[in-house]
Amino acid sequence: MPNSVTITDNRTGQSVEIPIINDGVAVDEWKKLLPGIWFYDPGLMTTAICESSITYIDGDKGILRYRGYPIEKLAEQSTYLEVAYLLLKGELPTSQEYDVWVKDVTRHTFIHENVRKRFLDGFHYDAHPMGMLVSAVAALSTFYSDAKDIFNSESRWKQITRLIAKMPTLAAAAHRFSVGMPYVYPDNSLSFTANFLSMMWKTAEPRFDANPALARALDILFILHADHEQNCSTTAMRTVGSAHADPYSACSAACAALYGPRHGGANEAVIRMLQDIHTMDNVEDFIKSVKDGHGRLQGFGHRIYKSYDPRARIIKQTAEEVFEITGKNPLLDIALKLEEVALSDPYFLDRHLYPNVDFYSGIIYQAMGFPLEIFPVLFALARTSGWLAHWIELLDQDSKIIRPRQLYTGKDIREYIPIDQR
Repeated sequence: MPNSVTITDNRTGQSVEIPIINDGVAVDEWKKLLPGIWFYDPGLMTTAICESSITYIDGDKGILRYRGYPIEKLAEQSTYLEVAYLLLKGELPTSQEYDVWVKDVTRHTFIHENVRKRFLDGFHYDAHPMGMLVSAVAALSTFYSDAKDIFNSESRWKQITRLIAKMPTLAAAAHRFSVGMPYVYPDNSLSFTANFLSMMWKTAEPRFDANPALARALDILFILHADHEQNCSTTAMRTVGSAHADPYSACSAACAALYGPRHGGANEAVIRMLQDIHTMDNVEDFIKSVKDGHGRLQGFGHRIYKSYDPRARIIKQTAEEVFEITGKNPLLDIALKLEEVALSDPYFLDRHLYPNVDFYSGIIYQAMGFPLEIFPVLFALARTSGWLAHWIELLDQDSKIIRPRQLYTGKDIREYIPIDQR
């Protein structure tokens, strides 16, 4: 069999030949030859936990596709809600399907008054917006009793629609609470991103109309963050979903994973790095310190991509369009100089350290007025459609509950000694 791998157990001399399918090998045949022997793979770096038809990534070539569509084309021509439909349904909607979808999402944007008055208002005045979001998303499961009927297709789709519709409302509410401003109700005459910007920034004016170019830029950023294969938060969504938890609980778990600075805090780390560098004159000294082992070049390199992150190219162009409206973020010149110096240095090129999606996204968010604390909330808002697409897929596949094994390194059996004899 030419496209296969053969493994031999040197203890017994037995061998097994296993076909390579979709760049993977099934574990069932290995288990027959090696019962009770587990693969040690910290971080699941080389372990495929599922089969998925949602997102394709070729990290060596810098390719990212949603359901077969190149991310560059979707960012240029599509909208976030259309991409969400694509991720969830597998196909781009027709004009009629898209109109129905947008209408359904729009009419579910309001949150129950008790979520706002009794739940969100119960947080401490300086609660982190992401902590509020994690809790609020989980709490939604208690407001929709039909959410646990996960194998009822009509109920399932209703919860999905609710989650995508209410995430911007919850995100904006968490921000407004954290800065002591009154909540703003959704304005369903506005587009998805324009409505979110209204709920974020509206003060005393009767109607807040966001700059269309800024609303479009945010739409592009949401498209770029909508899904990214089996990252930490998506794996958390699948892990909790495999227990047949309702989508709100599973989505809350994904939000909690994204709350970790190693995952959802990357673009915030870029901003703090650029602020620490302070001026363009300090860039080369900073690069030298990184090469000497002091500090990290935030926003460069990726677990998957070994070339330029395709999303980073799109965001770089989007940044220029945003700055024409907001004025240039002073950190941009530092970022451009940092990129120029790093990409001309063999130290970084040999290590495949190219700008990733986080390198420029934080600069754009900051230019648009978003505080650093809201960055992971924006990430969660955008990624919800991808999380839900994976949740649907694992249920349709009747996936087993996720239960990894471990290599035990603890003590052997020991005798219990009564406390008065220790």
